[in-house]
Amino acid sequence: MSRVEALRRPLQEDLSGFVGLLRRLQVPHRVTEERDAQVLWVPVGALAEQVRALYLRYPQGADEAELPTPERPARPGLAAQLRASWMTSLVLLLTLVVTLLSQFGENHAITHWITFVDYQVHGEYAYFVPLPESLAAGEWWRLFSPMLLHGGWLHLAMNGMWYWELGRRIEYRHGHLGLFGLTLFFGLLSNAAQFWFGGPSPFGGLSGVLYGLLGYCWIYQLLAPTPAYALPRGVLAMMLIWLLVCLSGVIDTLGFGSIANAAHVGGLAAGCAAGLIGGALARARR
Repeated sequence: MSRVEALRRPLQEDLSGFVGLLRRLQVPHRVTEERDAQVLWVPVGALAEQVRALYLRYPQGADEAELPTPERPARPGLAAQLRASWMTSLVLLLTLVVTLLSQFGENHAITHWITFVDYQVHGEYAYFVPLPESLAAGEWWRLFSPMLLHGGWLHLAMNGMWYWELGRRIEYRHGHLGLFGLTLFFGLLSNAAQFWFGGPSPFGGLSGVLYGLLGYCWIYQLLAPTPAYALPRGVLAMMLIWLLVCLSGVIDTLGFGSIANAAHVGGLAAGCAAGLIGGALARARR
């Protein structure tokens, strides 16, 4: 999503009334802080002009009955979304490439370079290399790379869909590097949690990262509400219910494959902690 500066006001000025007005009118916007000013951004220039005119009339906000409804911009096309969310797109592209090269984890000649713990297959047995040996050899990418590995088309499609939904929100709110940093952070902690509780195994997937992003948006939104993190109704409940279903062991019992439950829980815990810190800092700045 492109950004156009609509307002630039001193830090000490209270914009909460006007921001609340924009939210009630469902005007897409974002507020950032830059040294001595707070900046309000909107997607397109035409909307910026309307917002500036609205601010001149109602700097402290107003009742909706008193206001004309600003025209909402057309939803950007797929190409525009890809350009605006290029970090989200890049992670998804890497995930697709790695998953296909590894043949959904069946090509062990490739897969063993991606897993958290290196292994070698001899006959019907897999022999795992101790993690410290791999790290001592400089294979530090293993701490993150399992998130790119998926075991089937459904696994890839579901995780890709949710990363596209959540990743774009965080990339819009915190920028490309912000999303990249959070993705690596949640990937590291969810992978470490799965290894700690599940032992050496060729686990993989973006699920731990997704629960991290979900937890981050959830707690951040509770502390410092922002339109970017206003998730559709039912999303949070559905994801948490799915987590409980996986923890119950039903999925394993039905024969749909093993679930990396520790990665899910670890990612969610890390996301909630990061959202608590980020939301608290944003609330304090406001």
